[in-house]
Amino acid sequence: MVFTIAAREFKSLFLSPLAWTLLAILQVILAFLFLTQVETFNMLQPKLAGLDNAPGLTDIVVTPLFGNAGIILLLVTPLLTMRLVTEERRNKTLALLLSAPISNFDIVAGKYLGVVGLLLITVVLTALMPLSLLVGGDLDLGKFAANLLALTLLAAAFAAAGLYTSCIAGHPTIAAISAFGLLLLLWILDWSAGMGEQRAYLFEYLSILRHFQNIQSGLISTTDIVYFLLFIVLFIVLSIRRLDYDRLQK
Repeated sequence: MVFTIAAREFKSLFLSPLAWTLLAILQVILAFLFLTQVETFNMLQPKLAGLDNAPGLTDIVVTPLFGNAGIILLLVTPLLTMRLVTEERRNKTLALLLSAPISNFDIVAGKYLGVVGLLLITVVLTALMPLSLLVGGDLDLGKFAANLLALTLLAAAFAAAGLYTSCIAGHPTIAAISAFGLLLLLWILDWSAGMGEQRAYLFEYLSILRHFQNIQSGLISTTDIVYFLLFIVLFIVLSIRRLDYDRLQK
């Protein structure tokens, strides 16, 4: 049942004009940024040739590209997740879904996998850009894999938070604004971590940007992986709890 709901959600998202428009705009922006970084590398290459331990193609092109992709996903994901549950509630189909012989876990997991599937298409299309450089250059495949893992975990975390705001909001616009505000707060939380004499270690751990950049650097730690997994599980559990409340109200 989870995969049935996921397939239905993926199809509805993939065929919607909003999703196609967002994906198209996203790829145009990322392609422009990618070509800009490649041009920057070509300009710097003569200067870097004479330096020891100089940054390579992966450091100058791939890492900034995936970092920019993370920022763009921060803007796009709330728009993709805002209708997951709020649209069901507005169309009066949520009551039918809750009265069906399926668990709330099936509903939440299905909708979550549906939107994650769409986001993974974006991640794959982003990864194809730096892979094209293998035709005439060399990539640090280990660091490339780390960046790919970081962006995948980031997209999955964004989707979980967006799903939860869609569960608690009464209108898609409110859900999108709430998700964007929450994700932006977690993104910039680390900015205040170095203020004052004592570092705010709690803010450092809660900052999603810090863990994303740690994995991007190639230093994959279980702390960063566990953070993303706990983040996803937390918001999925909160979404299930919210649907439990809605089911009891019915």
